[in-house]
Amino acid sequence: MEMTELIERAKAGDAEAFVALMKHLERSMYGMAKSMLHRDEDVADALQESILKSYKSLPSLREPKFFKTWMFRIVINECNNILKQRSSTDMVAEVPPTVARVDEYNSVDLREIVDRLEEPQRMVVVLHYYEDIPLRQVAKLLNISESAAKMRLHRAREVLHHQLSNFQEGSLSYG
Repeated sequence: MEMTELIERAKAGDAEAFVALMKHLERSMYGMAKSMLHRDEDVADALQESILKSYKSLPSLREPKFFKTWMFRIVINECNNILKQRSSTDMVAEVPPTVARVDEYNSVDLREIVDRLEEPQRMVVVLHYYEDIPLRQVAKLLNISESAAKMRLHRAREVLHHQLSNFQEGSLSYG
């Protein structure tokens, strides 16, 4: 069944169509939430709230072709809510994970390096490259101009290039 048809059926109240949509997007939504929150319990909370909110407000979706973008906006908002709650309750900063030395592994997980980007850059990279969302829609999702999205993507590429170069030289640094 085509996505547009599933979306229309879900908007009309078909719970099975909604479940099929969520299954189709679950990996993408999980990846987005994980890149923002890092903690599995927070990711689970964000996804649960996002799915509930999207189910309740699905009839208000005007353009079915923007369903994925709309869903990501909900996930991002929920992640931001959790981050706000966390920052007001956490007194101890998270300790960054240790980095394996080059001689311990033959390759680097690009996703790990992307996850270490500053959030504005990481969000653009994840949405554009991992979720294949055009930059114009990424800018709308993040409430920034298209030129700001392009600049964030450019800066992220520079950081990634530098980190990958350092990794190949054996001196990967996250500081």
